[in-house]
Amino acid sequence: MLYNISYKDEKIEREINELVGKPFTILENIKKGGIGSPKLFITRCSSAIYDLLHVNNSIKFCNIELRPKGIIIGFQSRLDVYALVIPYYKLVLFKPGNSITFHIDHHYISVDCSKNSKGVQKFIDKLELEKEKNTFYSPLDAY
Repeated sequence: MLYNISYKDEKIEREINELVGKPFTILENIKKGGIGSPKLFITRCSSAIYDLLHVNNSIKFCNIELRPKGIIIGFQSRLDVYALVIPYYKLVLFKPGNSITFHIDHHYISVDCSKNSKGVQKFIDKLELEKEKNTFYSPLDAY
């Protein structure tokens, strides 16, 4: 789900909170050792996101916020801020080489993790642990 979150909109905020949960409290944030990723360089993306990002020629960065039931990938295009909201049960991670791809339905964002790889890897490990804790498996998945 791709949202323009440049301006406060109660309807969009409610939809995001229903999909991925309300933000962690400050105490929960401290216990988890932080819930935000370092700045990530976008290398590839789906066509809808590409159309938003390539209206200007600046370097494309994003960041990721952990939520109780999913993640929010935030990026900026000109003066607008967009959020790709991904519940854990729809999140698919691909890790080819020095990049990581976050995929949901027909949207995806690939980021370069060669720079600051230690911080990025620590965050990805934390994300995978949260996904594992919050994804429910069927007994048939084991076979």
